[in-house]
Formats: sequence, C-alpha cells, structure tokens
Amino acid sequence: MKASRAALFAASALLALSACSGGSRKDGKRDAPSAPLGFELAFAGAGAGLADDAAATVPQARAPGPMIDVTPEELAARLAAGNIRLIDVRTDEEIAEGMIPGAEHIALDRFDPQAFGPADGREVVLYCRSGKRSAMAGAKLAEATGKPVEHLAGGILAWEEAGRPLE
Repeated sequence: MKASRAALFAASALLALSACSGGSRKDGKRDAPSAPLGFELAFAGAGAGLADDAAATVPQARAPGPMIDVTPEELAARLAAGNIRLIDVRTDEEIAEGMIPGAEHIALDRFDPQAFGPADGREVVLYCRSGKRSAMAGAKLAEATGKPVEHLAGGILAWEEAGRPLE
C-alpha cells in the first residue's frame, strides 16, 4: 500500500515539475508554464488522504453487482413456466429437511461454475437457506460467465414464509 502511495505521489510531483518548464516560441520568448493534460486529475488523486493508507488508493470503477434478487412469487411463476434451472447450494443435511420442488442440489463446497457448460435455454437461479451462500456461488458463476446471476432473495426461509411448498 505504501509503495503505491509513494509511486502516486512521485508521479504527481513529476507532473508538477514538468508544468514549470514553459515552451519556447519562434520569437525566442518562453510561454508561461502550463500544466500537462490530465495533471489536475492525477494530482487530485495523490493529494487526497496521504496520511491515511485506505484513502490514498485511487477508486476503481465497479461493475454492476453480480447478483439479481428474485422473490418467492417470481420464482414460483418461473418454475411453473419451466424456464429456469433452480440450484440449491445448501448442505446435504439441510437438503434432508426439504427442497423447493424441481431444484437440483449442488452444495456450495462442490459448486463448480465451470461445470455450467453451454446454456440449455434456461436461466440459472440459485438458493440456499437465507441468501448468503447462494450469493457466494452466484459471484463465482458471474465471474466465470461475465453475466449477473439470479438468486432467491432470503433463500428457502423466504420461500417458506411466503407459504410455498417443499418436497
């Protein structure tokens, strides 16, 4: 972290020094010094929070979140239409207590996003007990596919709370 902060500071200092050398004109006189293009942006990032390592990092552009929440009602309608591949990422012990009808079981510790080969025309929807593990699996799948992944918001707990059946 300190090395990147030092490098950023050095780069902005070099930009500042280069701004001090005015250009020469044909008549032999020198132009007034001017900052190089982009100097303000580079210097603004370097000067903000140099005392604080966390604040000294340059913010990165972030992609939209990899997870899309699906409600129990939306999931039930899509299951009825037959156009989704529902995957339960809970443990074997949790599965013994019941699953959403039509779901496949692939426990999170065995979840391999590379195993999801070419699409069969169905969208993948993940779920777990409360939504945390399905979000973890979804992040892996989104990274592998480059597309957002849907999961049941609130997991099987939300499904049961909505009065939906288990098998």
